[in-house]
Amino acid sequence: MATDVVVPDIGDFADVEVIEVLISPGDQVEAEESILTLESDKATMEIPSPFSGAVTEVKVAVGDRINVGDLVALMDVADTDEQQPAAVEATKVEPAAAPAPVEPASAAKTTPAAGRLPGEKEQKPAPAPAEAPKRITSGKAHASPAVRLFARKLGVEITTVEGSGPKGRVTKADVQNHVKQVVASHDQTAATSGSAIPAIPEIDFSKFGKTETVELGRIKKLSGTHLKRAWLNIPHVTQFDEADITEMEAFRKENKPEAEKMGIRMTFMPFLMRACAKALKEMPEFNSSLTADAEHLVMKNYVNIGIAVDTPNGLMVPVIRDVDKKGIYDLAAELMELSGRAREGQLSAEDMQGGCFSISSLGGIGGVQFTPIVNAPEVAILGVSRATMKPVWNGEDFEPRLIMPFSLSYDHRVIDGAQGVRFTSYINKLLSDIRRLLL
Repeated sequence: MATDVVVPDIGDFADVEVIEVLISPGDQVEAEESILTLESDKATMEIPSPFSGAVTEVKVAVGDRINVGDLVALMDVADTDEQQPAAVEATKVEPAAAPAPVEPASAAKTTPAAGRLPGEKEQKPAPAPAEAPKRITSGKAHASPAVRLFARKLGVEITTVEGSGPKGRVTKADVQNHVKQVVASHDQTAATSGSAIPAIPEIDFSKFGKTETVELGRIKKLSGTHLKRAWLNIPHVTQFDEADITEMEAFRKENKPEAEKMGIRMTFMPFLMRACAKALKEMPEFNSSLTADAEHLVMKNYVNIGIAVDTPNGLMVPVIRDVDKKGIYDLAAELMELSGRAREGQLSAEDMQGGCFSISSLGGIGGVQFTPIVNAPEVAILGVSRATMKPVWNGEDFEPRLIMPFSLSYDHRVIDGAQGVRFTSYINKLLSDIRRLLL
């Protein structure tokens, strides 16, 4: 027979909004199965069915405001004597727990996976989580109010999520895994097609004056593709600092004549390489790489540093190996040899592989500060600008000091801000005291 289903005692709430209707005419409902979801300004609650039976008519819709005793549905109940209206007591308000933050791994995966190149071919992007393809359901989903609120915060339609709990109940982990799967699918499509990034419109510049089109050099094409991939895949953060290199520069100049007798050009770079090598040994997270799934770190027990070299054909980054095991003269000689081969276009592929960390120095050209792009799969890069004499207060007076500005860009999935500052501070300490560097 047809039985009224009314709003049970929901506590001290009035005119509560219906945000989900979980039943429709013809549905077979079990006792205590959720039939409505209500939301007030304080809590989200589910209304369970007091009976088992078939829904014959639904009296409310999403957006309606209802109170205790309002009719919400009619049900065809086979035998009301066997039902348990007392189950209504289970409808007490369940405060909506604050949604748990999405796991860092989920955030990391929102970045396109390293090694994929946007723009390779046209393909429609995968739908965003809120538009994920819906699985075929009866329009109902078993989930607690807290889980439903969590799903809405993430823009997930709860009926599209496969439940892993008892009787197919959707858990918070199910919602998170659903988001991960959709985002991973979206990332793969976007990374291969580049369609998630609006293209720059093509413009006929000849309309504005005389133009000439020249082909981009091969090295710039290759490095440009790599830099674009790194920029799109890595959440960059850059930390800026300055180092007092007055004593170091005096030491370099003092030893320059002896180095020249050995046929070695003594520049500042070998000292900087030594400082970076010590910092990488002290803070091994900077000497690591993310795995392809962005779930683990590969920690490296060797220190190979790439040095950006400006060549007539474009930027090249030869790698000097085992920097931590070599002295200043050895590093200066190897750097001079590799830089020469880079400018002559004689570097092999092996010469540019295996780097753990990169240094890009514009000090010989000028500039104050800049933001270098992390050379993936590395997680950090140091940028150096031109050193200048500045007045520095020593506690009693100003004295001229040679100050070198530098910047550290890093992958924020691996390195947080505090680690970034510790690294630059350590580099500063080493460069400011030549004795620490040579220990």
